[in-house]
Amino acid sequence: MLKVLAVLAASLPLAGADMKVDHITIAGRDLPAMRKTFAEAGIITEYGGKHSNGITEMALSSFPDGSYLELIAPIMGADASPHYWGAFMAKNAGPCAWAIRSTNLEPAIARLKKAGIPTDPEKAGRKRPDGVQLKWETATVGPPPQGSFFPFMIADETPRELRAYPTGKPTTNAIGGVRFVVVAVRNLPEAIAKYRAAFELPAPRQQDDTMLGAHLAWFPGTPAILASPSNDNTWLAERLKQFGEIPCAFVFDSAAPWTNAVSGQSTWFSRRLNWIDPKALNGARIAFD
Repeated sequence: MLKVLAVLAASLPLAGADMKVDHITIAGRDLPAMRKTFAEAGIITEYGGKHSNGITEMALSSFPDGSYLELIAPIMGADASPHYWGAFMAKNAGPCAWAIRSTNLEPAIARLKKAGIPTDPEKAGRKRPDGVQLKWETATVGPPPQGSFFPFMIADETPRELRAYPTGKPTTNAIGGVRFVVVAVRNLPEAIAKYRAAFELPAPRQQDDTMLGAHLAWFPGTPAILASPSNDNTWLAERLKQFGEIPCAFVFDSAAPWTNAVSGQSTWFSRRLNWIDPKALNGARIAFD
């Protein structure tokens, strides 16, 4: 596997410096309930519309750097089990995926296939409440589900600002953007090797964190942090058993000190983080830098 990924590193038109977050995804069963929960914690969202799959709908909170938070849930009465995030929605998994921006997926998809890396290009879209039709194409990197261990790539066919900014501007200026995506992994050294090979990354900085009960590895210059459980009895270990290797937490860049529902602090790689009480977000782990 690592040999295959090493081949990928030489062919992917995407290096660590280009890992720009497009959006992050939080999955749940009930979109109105999720929006209410996040609003009460200070994160306001806009309704984004129903996806073209006829199964899911979403709301988003977009930020000045162009990234956004997506809340996704089944359309009322729809069976979401066929969806690649169906189990995450059914179990209110919270953080479940992330995407990085691309402008042309075709060369990346060709190189992925040539290198033997699983990839599943797919056309998708949604209609905004105002009737504007959005279209894009995605491509997985590595094994499914989409955007889990590795981020998936997304390229817009319609103007991206129509997707990110439904009202023509960021939903909020209180959050500057997505600082870190924390991916839960079972074996930290193996996960580090895979990320370094796939995205031509240097050796990460590492530290331990008692709040998550995790060993952390951050690749400087990127939003990617890998987290493995410090022991088998931590929250992170239980989450891995339930959901596998998917994002477990998100860190936002705050325009001002975040005070809404803060339950604790930690210092990651010389950055002081304020954590929102998970109980206030139905279990989701979100911090502000």
